[in-house]
Amino acid sequence: MPGKGRDGMKKHEIKKIVKESYAKIADSGCCCSCGCSGMDKVQIAKSLGYSNREIRSLPEANLGLGCGNPTALGEIRAGNVVLDLGSGAGFDCFLAAKKAGKAGRVIGVDMTRAMVRKARENAKKYGFSNVEFRFGEIEKLPVKDGSVDVVISNCVINLSPDKEKVFSEAYRVLKKGGKMLVSDIVLLKELSKAQRDDEKLIAGCVGGAILREEYVKLVRGAGFIVKIMSEDRGISGRQYDGLPLESLKIAAYKRGNEPRGDRKK
Repeated sequence: MPGKGRDGMKKHEIKKIVKESYAKIADSGCCCSCGCSGMDKVQIAKSLGYSNREIRSLPEANLGLGCGNPTALGEIRAGNVVLDLGSGAGFDCFLAAKKAGKAGRVIGVDMTRAMVRKARENAKKYGFSNVEFRFGEIEKLPVKDGSVDVVISNCVINLSPDKEKVFSEAYRVLKKGGKMLVSDIVLLKELSKAQRDDEKLIAGCVGGAILREEYVKLVRGAGFIVKIMSEDRGISGRQYDGLPLESLKIAAYKRGNEPRGDRKK
């Protein structure tokens, strides 16, 4: 029998809602699944820290679906193998590919076939030969053990009904000393059951989000050393109609690459 997510909704039902929503976005090119409040995709990207140059260089890959810029959270070095969890139309993958260079490689994984198709079309259009997109779920990554230097993810893990498995999988595919750079929506106060069951909020990066403390605990529980990079509470007013949430940015390190000053909050 399929497992259940929070408040009783079955995991396959949650994934169905998310898949259908993001397939529509991929086909239409419209943004606003993960909170917009009247902003267009360019305005959203700018508010999240992407430069005008980055946005202008990849217009069809930017769907305005993020809550941060994970490629800016830490150094992606030339030659790195980078994995993007929930790669969408490929925006963060292409930015990571520029940093990894010709000697590096970027893999994007997405569970929505329409998004994978769109990302592959964009890779061809923009000439990224060192980027590939794979169809798959972030709870069961189609990636070999210990094969990745950096994992990135932008406002996607909140959508998963099994976040513990996502972090476990990220740890599995990382090389010793590898790191995970994540921007994600976390809650500052628990939602009501009605909010949890609201399909728009589920697809909109809110209904499946968990409390900040619980989120960090799950990352550490997977074996990571966690460093809190920043917390954007202003995003609640900009994109989420004042709901009790924030965009949490973390760098998480697999054993063997311990940073100084680990903030255990």
